[in-house]
This record gives sequence, C-alpha cells and structure tokens, in this order.
Amino acid sequence: MGQCHGRNIAVTGDDEDRIPPKPSSAPTSRHATPRHHKTGTAPATPTHQYQHQSSNATWPSPYPAGTVAGSPLPAGVSPSPARSTPRRFFKRPFPPPSPAKHIKASIVKRFGPQRPKEGPIPEDGTGEIERPLDKNFGFGKNFGAKYELGKEVGRGHFGHTCSGTVKKGEFKGQTVAVKIISKAKMTTAISIEDVRREVKILKALSGHENLVKFYDACEDGLNVYIVMELCEGGELLDRILARGGRYSEEDAKSIVVQILNVVAFCHLQGVVHRDLKPENFLFTTRDESAPMKLIDFGLSDFIRPDERLNDIVGSAYYVAPEVLHRSYSTEADIWSIGVITYILLCGSRPFWARTESGIFRSVLRADPNFDDSPWPTVSPQAKDFVKRFLNKDYRKRMTAVQALTHPWLREENRRIPVDILIFRLVKHYLRATPLKRAALKALSKALTEEELIYLRLQFDLLQPNKDGRITYDSFKQALLQNSTEAMKESRILENLSALEPLHYRKMDFEEFCAAAISPYQLEALDNWEQIASTAFEHFEREGNRSISIEELAQELNLGPTAYSIIQDWIRKSDGKLNFLGYTKFLHGVTIRSSNTRRH
Repeated sequence: MGQCHGRNIAVTGDDEDRIPPKPSSAPTSRHATPRHHKTGTAPATPTHQYQHQSSNATWPSPYPAGTVAGSPLPAGVSPSPARSTPRRFFKRPFPPPSPAKHIKASIVKRFGPQRPKEGPIPEDGTGEIERPLDKNFGFGKNFGAKYELGKEVGRGHFGHTCSGTVKKGEFKGQTVAVKIISKAKMTTAISIEDVRREVKILKALSGHENLVKFYDACEDGLNVYIVMELCEGGELLDRILARGGRYSEEDAKSIVVQILNVVAFCHLQGVVHRDLKPENFLFTTRDESAPMKLIDFGLSDFIRPDERLNDIVGSAYYVAPEVLHRSYSTEADIWSIGVITYILLCGSRPFWARTESGIFRSVLRADPNFDDSPWPTVSPQAKDFVKRFLNKDYRKRMTAVQALTHPWLREENRRIPVDILIFRLVKHYLRATPLKRAALKALSKALTEEELIYLRLQFDLLQPNKDGRITYDSFKQALLQNSTEAMKESRILENLSALEPLHYRKMDFEEFCAAAISPYQLEALDNWEQIASTAFEHFEREGNRSISIEELAQELNLGPTAYSIIQDWIRKSDGKLNFLGYTKFLHGVTIRSSNTRRH
C-alpha cells in the first residue's frame, strides 16, 4: 500500500481547545518508559502522561543517531523508523501536538508543577513545609557487582535503556536489557509509585510466553535499574512499515493471536496494561516467525473486581472513549487492540487529527472508515472482528478470549484460556431475581451453535463432573491453576465469594449458557434482532408473567420517577412484558458505580 498514513476524519472544532505548544511543556512520555524519535522527525505519538521539561527545553530529539526507538535492543540493530511519529503516518509533518485542557490537572498531579514555587522564605514558621519524597524502593543495592552495562540503546526524558551482561549467578554471561530510571526525575509521590508498581507487575506476571521476562530490580542513590529480557528483533511498528504499511490477513492473524493471548493472561490476573500499541510489542529475534513480547508496564495497574479506573493514561491514537470519560476497566485494552488490528490490515489509523484535542474528538465521535481501499478487499470476518473491538460502548466489545474464538481467528486445535468475564457474569446471574434468570435462559436458547462455541470451550475449561455439571470448586480450581502474585494483588479471588451458592447446587451447560452470556455483546451482532425475537418467543412460553409497574421498577432498582418510562414495557392486555420490555429488562439499568479509584 505504500507509506503508512492516516485518513482525515473530519471533526468539527478541531482547534478550539488547542493550547499553543510551548517549549517548556513539550509532551513526553511517562518517566519510567524511555521513548525515542530520530532527530529531524516530528515528535512522538501524543501520550496522556507528560512531564514538563525545563524552561530552556526545545523540541529537537535528544537521542543519538542509531539508537533503537523504545526497544531494549543492542547496538547495530536498526532503530525504529517512526516511533509512531506523525511524519510516518501522515503525508506531511505536523507541529507538536498540545496537551488537552481537561487533563492538565492530571499532569500536574502526577508529575508536579513545572517550576518550583517562587517567593520569600517564611521565617515565622507559618509557611508550608514540604516533606522530602521517599525514593528508597527496597531493591538490591549491588547492581554494579551483578551486572556490566553495555551500550546505550535508547534514551527518554526520565532515563535510558542499555544492554548489559550478567556477571554472576544463575544467568551468568547472559545478555539483558537494563532500563535505568533517574531518581532525580521522580518529583512527585505518584511518579515514585508508578515505578514501584511497574516493577511489581513485571515481577508478578513474568512467565507468559508473550510477555517480556523480568530478571531483577536494583537501585542506588541516583537510579533504579530494571533488568529484563533483551529482545533483538525490533518493534512491531518497524515491521508494519517494512511491509509498506500493512500486513496480509494471514500474517496479521499470527500477530493478533499473540497480542490476544498475552492480554487475556493479564486481564485474568487483574492487570490492565493501558498503553497497548505497536511500539510496545518487540520480536525476540529478527526471524520472521519470531515470537513477540509485550513490554513497558509503566502505565499499567492492578484492577480489582468491579472496579473502574479514572486517571487518563495511554497514547492518544490508541486511547479508548471510556478512558476520556474517566471510567474504565480492562475493555480499554481491547479498544487499543482494535486500533492495532485496523492498522495491520489497512496501514492507517482509524482515528486521528492534527491536534491532540482533535484526536480525542475523533475517538469520541467519529466512526472508522471501512469503505476506502483496501477494505473492500478485506474479508467480512476480518472487518467484523475489528468493528467488534472498536465499539464505543465498552460493554459490547469482545474480550480477548472471545476474540480468539471469533470466526476470523478460530482454529480447532488452538488452546483457549479461561476468561475472567465468565466469573463476573456468573456472579451477576447468581444474584439476579428469578424473572431475570428466566429472561437470560430464554436468550441463551436463541443462540446458534456458532455463537455457543466460546461458551462450550469455557465450560470445558471448568472441568465439569462426570454428570456434566460444574460446582463452586470448578470455578475455584480454574482460577488457582492460573494464579500468579498479580492475581493476589488485584484480589481476583474475591470473585469466588460471590459464587458460594454453587456450594449447594450444581450448574449444567444449559444454565451456564444463561449465566455466562452478555446481552450487550449480543446486541452488537448483526443478527441481534433475530436473536432477540427468538428469545422473546421462548420467554413468552416459559418465563413471562404478569408484573406490575411497581414490581418491575423494583426488579430494575428504579424509583417512582421512572414509572412513566417503564409503563410502556408492559402489555395492557395481560400485564406481561412486551418485546420492548423484554429487551430493556435484559439490559437492566446502568448506574454509575461509586467504586472508582481516585488518583
């Protein structure tokens, strides 16, 4: 297709919120993640984590020619030709994108004010006394005795990455990547906690075949040193560009499957990455069939059951709508995978604009373009796959595990991991009223064999008893068999307490289907109307009954003010739910959760 570029999606008012870029507020990436762009190119992809530079800072890149852009790669390996820069993705370079107004407060909170407060030093004891930040991480102090640093392979605002050699111990003689993070750049408690959490997540998750291996973390008075696996094959972004901006469908599948596998693993452990993009996937070697590794957990976080996060982090082109709305969970990673897959298949970004505010508007308001070349030649299954990831309603997106069973990717012998979604859905089912369970059972009977494949695979992973039913122990063992330290930190096992009713009864496959389906996800299907119509027929025969407006409101946890709305959901002839009422009842009423973490 030629050069990888973006198509302009018109969004009104593109510049109305733009803040003129200033040398002292040039957007750079988060402190623990060295980022790189070559001298003379446009600045890197806008990232929703910034650090204000000194007042005399300028835009030219600080990185020497020949360094590897964002990859822990040794000298001699070709650097990233783009580092997600607009020049590579657009037909002409654009001025540096500016921070959006609504996240300036988040920037200051995480990284501190741009300059120290000025003014007379109080002498009467009434002035505010700032306590010194504790920059002691508790890591090993013997870095120099254990590792020998090699050449610098990347540099960012807060530190740099070098190759290194293990001098003693189990991995003696092995070449590694060492991320060196300057303590002087950690100017807020949040920035310190970010580094602490990055190490904790890497250490807890290490072990998956598509996740960069963590070896060690050390510190001294000046720096923190994170020792990891050295991946020498370059970034996914490099290979996209080397292919002229796009992959064939078959080659894209092998990439997407690896991404889905590692993300499904992270989500099962209760970790949301929050910065998935082609730059953060490295190949282990330069071989075409080399496996990929997910890197850079500097923006990642643990997320507890039913929790919503609200801090805006990530890279602008890949950020999900709900992140901008400050209420999100693991589905934000799924959106980012959708953007990556879109780029793989057509060589352009689905959402972009000349300013960061414009990018945000495009993400929130615009629809991806599936009409221009090469989309007419892309298979319907591939287009459906991307569309089900880039749904602006996060509840309608597939999970990473569900995506592995999608017709575009499905392979009979592929191992499918346990999906954390089924624990959440079964928990809600067990808490539901008898009428809600009847409505869900009717819905499950309307599914075709094609739509039941995912549920059958998940049911089998729960290892049903000889009588073909599952119990509380089935769910418990499924989690424990996949447990890591991260799962303990994110308290995923707390999901089990809500499944305790299964101590006293068993669940067969038919009831499991009713418990583990999401009406929101089904609504995203092209044949949703047919599914809903068939389901309502089952509901009429087996579960529908007379219900008063007051009882229906109680079922939905609504007050008297909603009576005027839900009265249209009940048939006047017999007092039962009509078709509209059935579909609305399936969805329930969305109430913003108060269980939101404040940063």
